[in-house]
Amino acid sequence: MSIHQQGLQRVIFTGGPGSGKSTTLLRLHDMGYCTVSESGRDIIKQQMQCGGDALPWCNTLAFAELMLQQDIDAFYHAKHAPVYFFDRGIPDIAGYLTTIEQAIPEKLTKAIAQLRYTSQVFIFPPWRAIYCQDAQRKQSFTIAVQTYEAMVAVYQRSGYHLITVPRLCAKERAEFILQTLALP
Repeated sequence: MSIHQQGLQRVIFTGGPGSGKSTTLLRLHDMGYCTVSESGRDIIKQQMQCGGDALPWCNTLAFAELMLQQDIDAFYHAKHAPVYFFDRGIPDIAGYLTTIEQAIPEKLTKAIAQLRYTSQVFIFPPWRAIYCQDAQRKQSFTIAVQTYEAMVAVYQRSGYHLITVPRLCAKERAEFILQTLALP
């Protein structure tokens, strides 16, 4: 049994790192839409500040567990507006674990089945021209491409319909997404 709320859209942006998801999310936020930032980047910042080891390059399983808890919390808190845009969703954790060749825990499998987002998922393809590394994004472009491929597989396996976001500026990407969802 999955959890849905009538009339509420929880829209996921997914893909590999550095493909423009967060920039497009910020654009939608600036336009007045409710947005949820990527849990992985938030957790990396928090762990680096407190000296924790729940980081993708130190303790991947603890990192994945923290992401799952934060994503579940975000799912339930997204209920005060008709539309929420998420920079990644719960299925992304399974894609991440697949990329690093780790088993998918039963708790994650259940969360993917029960906590359902809007069926249309916007996937951002790898884009070398805008890809860059930073303190939270240490992956190479090759890993970004592999992550993208893992996200395609996990979302298709989870029963979502993927819509490829064209390689455009953030404003045009936001307009494409709003037009696709028939939103003002």
